[in-house]
Amino acid sequence: MSLKKWTSALLVTALMSPVSAFAQGTTQQAPGQAAKPGPVAGAAQVMPADTVLSNGVVYTVDRNRNFAEAVAIRGDKIVYVGSNEGVKKYVGSQTKVTDLQGKMVLPGFIDSHTHASKTTGLIFSIDLYDGGSIEEYVEIIQAFVAEHPDEKTLQGRGWSNPVAPGIGPLKEALDEIVPDVPLALTSDDGHSLWVNSAALELAGITKDTPNPEGGIIERDPKTGEPSGTLRESAMDLVLHKIGGYTVDQYKAGIEEYQHKAAERGVTTVRDPDMLRYPNVLEAYEELAKENKLTIRYRNAVTANPDKGPEQVAEFEKIRERNQYPLFQVNAVKIFMDGVVEGATAYLEKPYEHKHTNGELIWKTDVYNKTVAAADKAGFQLHVHSIGDASTRIVLDGFEHAEKQNGAHDARHSLVHLQLVNKEDIERFKKLGAVGIVQPFWFMQEAGYYDEIEVPYLGEERAQQEYPMKSFINQGVHMASSSDYIVTPEFNPLHGIQQGITRIEEGETDPGKIANPDERATLADMIASFTIDGAYANHVDAITGSIEVGKKADLVVLDKNLFAIPATEIKDTNVILTLVEGKEIYRLQTEKK
Repeated sequence: MSLKKWTSALLVTALMSPVSAFAQGTTQQAPGQAAKPGPVAGAAQVMPADTVLSNGVVYTVDRNRNFAEAVAIRGDKIVYVGSNEGVKKYVGSQTKVTDLQGKMVLPGFIDSHTHASKTTGLIFSIDLYDGGSIEEYVEIIQAFVAEHPDEKTLQGRGWSNPVAPGIGPLKEALDEIVPDVPLALTSDDGHSLWVNSAALELAGITKDTPNPEGGIIERDPKTGEPSGTLRESAMDLVLHKIGGYTVDQYKAGIEEYQHKAAERGVTTVRDPDMLRYPNVLEAYEELAKENKLTIRYRNAVTANPDKGPEQVAEFEKIRERNQYPLFQVNAVKIFMDGVVEGATAYLEKPYEHKHTNGELIWKTDVYNKTVAAADKAGFQLHVHSIGDASTRIVLDGFEHAEKQNGAHDARHSLVHLQLVNKEDIERFKKLGAVGIVQPFWFMQEAGYYDEIEVPYLGEERAQQEYPMKSFINQGVHMASSSDYIVTPEFNPLHGIQQGITRIEEGETDPGKIANPDERATLADMIASFTIDGAYANHVDAITGSIEVGKKADLVVLDKNLFAIPATEIKDTNVILTLVEGKEIYRLQTEKK
């Protein structure tokens, strides 16, 4: 996907009715109002807390969606949630007490699908995200090459498919800049690679090279020669030759990501790129051993479609040696199909602009066996699926695993879900499958919707993209994510707003609302970035809601989201982020 912009023009009213008040002084109240002081539970003296946050609007996202006024933290856990009066007994001589003055407290945000380690590329390679045309990309590349004249190979990322629809950008534009040094530039969605002639030569790709299984070598329609764009598995023909980043470079990228995440209130993430790129896993392992991880990671290893179920044994060894509090590998990532913009998402009906249904990256029998093996080994499946045909096959695999191994609390997930057959939504609930979506993309984006989605899919299918509310109405757990760095700005508050409004920023025409029946409520969207994200990553027992006994993963906002228009949510500031009771970010205010 290309850079997803933000929203405007709609207001939302989130109506919630808490069923019952929870213990320790919390009372029922209307959305957006903090609990009124209630009775203190018991008169016995308690151990003082390390930290107390009081006089706030604490939205707990617990089972009953209760609000409170105060939170007490001792060590890494929450020990009290309730009223201002009730929290007083937790205040001792060494307790740090913060008067929130009506500010909002939420559970720490959870980004259930983010390529955190790819921040490395923004530091050590060509960054094309600020470009908007071939000409602008060329200028950026020229500047980088001039500053790095001695590089043996060159890599970068961030060009957008709508800039060069069809067969994609051409090698000739790159040959004029660097004719002799292999150059490979990944698209912003990560599913296409723009290369020069030197890179094609390095990989041995010629007119006679067949498309690899699950990939496409784009070709000049007149000559049949490779044109300079590679899709899906064809990318690996070059990437495996051109080399990657070092462990130290990945460590630097991950640490930079952590700073970005803390500023945005993100406390738990899933990075699915273990084993997909050399040295990523090793970088995480070293950071974990060095105690340099500041947020929680529940990562996924990427399965190879050529290796089948035998690779699961290796995954188990990786899981066993990585049982750190903040770093674990508990999922297996599978790419089932590609993306619409590359005409590689696997669809039930052919594309409108070319006679193809897309690319199914895995053979179904190998996929089913691999899923069953991973499920039996206790892994979650984390499956990339864009097209409706792909999603049906993915669910078939989950059903196969259940028949083989028996039903259990697997929580296998499907990621992206751009097109979904309505009949399959009920299957999610039946199979206990989780949807992981990117609400940042819920819009008819200028330069993308009319230039790619409608011409490639047709108007009818384009209007049915990215279901959300239909899943929620069926009782399916829906977790939100950014798919950073595909989405460069991954602030969850932007995603929350976009999931509510589903319209591009500055647009006022109601006809431009993307699939309006799928608009979610504020409560839905907060849950998708907190408790449902925790559920999707199997960490809901320790985080995702503000409840006694859970880890103190909290974010403080300068505005009560329930008291402002939906169009102002993205402008709300994160002023404090805590992970397991430790402050990892505090907004610095300018001194007057």
